[in-house]
Amino acid sequence: MASNIHNCSPFCRQKLARQNQHQNSNANATTNASQTGRRAVLKLKSGRSGSHNKVSKADPISLSFHDSCLRMSDVQLLHGPRWLNDQIFGFYYEYLMHVKYKNNGDMYFVSPEVTQCMKYMDDSEVHALFGEQNAAQRSFIFFALSDTEKNKTGGAYWSLLVLSRPEKTFFHFDSYGNNNTSPSLEIMNQVKELFGFRQAKFRPMRCLQQVNGYDCAIHAICMTDLIADYVNRYEVIEGLPLLHMDTVKAKRAELLKLIISLGGSG
Repeated sequence: MASNIHNCSPFCRQKLARQNQHQNSNANATTNASQTGRRAVLKLKSGRSGSHNKVSKADPISLSFHDSCLRMSDVQLLHGPRWLNDQIFGFYYEYLMHVKYKNNGDMYFVSPEVTQCMKYMDDSEVHALFGEQNAAQRSFIFFALSDTEKNKTGGAYWSLLVLSRPEKTFFHFDSYGNNNTSPSLEIMNQVKELFGFRQAKFRPMRCLQQVNGYDCAIHAICMTDLIADYVNRYEVIEGLPLLHMDTVKAKRAELLKLIISLGGSG
């Protein structure tokens, strides 16, 4: 299968390149990486960053945080009522991974840009993507999903897919009925063998439903928080309480406060 990884977002290309560097420092990881995966990642190392990371006086950078880059136009989306974009989602997952749950080896967070990039990958490239920090062996893996078509970037609708290794189940949380079932099944079928769950179950979950057309990403972010906190304490998803609407209403302001606390501007 030919690699189409050059079609991925700059965020995903940079993440893969960084992860390949990490793997190259470990002889065993390098040995296990396929020739296809290595060739794909080497391409990424020589690629240029996308326009989102370029200096722009009209739309200056608000915050660079690990593998995420927020421009002022991204941050302004939090003032609402507007759809959020991949950049906001990606930033928050970087924060969860590198700050809030830095010392928790059971969780791994996959942003919308990376799940979109996965649609272009063959098995060896997906294996390389999850090679860092034994991500494929984590107990709980969070996939932020958009409804974006394969040949496009960004998205208008988001939901959350979570693999629970202890329960051998992919749980799907969708704040607008079952609108995003097809993309969630696509990701599950792509990774279940890699994660050692050929017979994994897919379970759509009852969750708080949005009351407008623009808060799907906020719901998915809040569900991520709720689930991460719950599994951090109980190590299962079964029994998860429902999300409260007050939490959703407060989240935009909380995200703005977080960005400012990390040195960004809003």
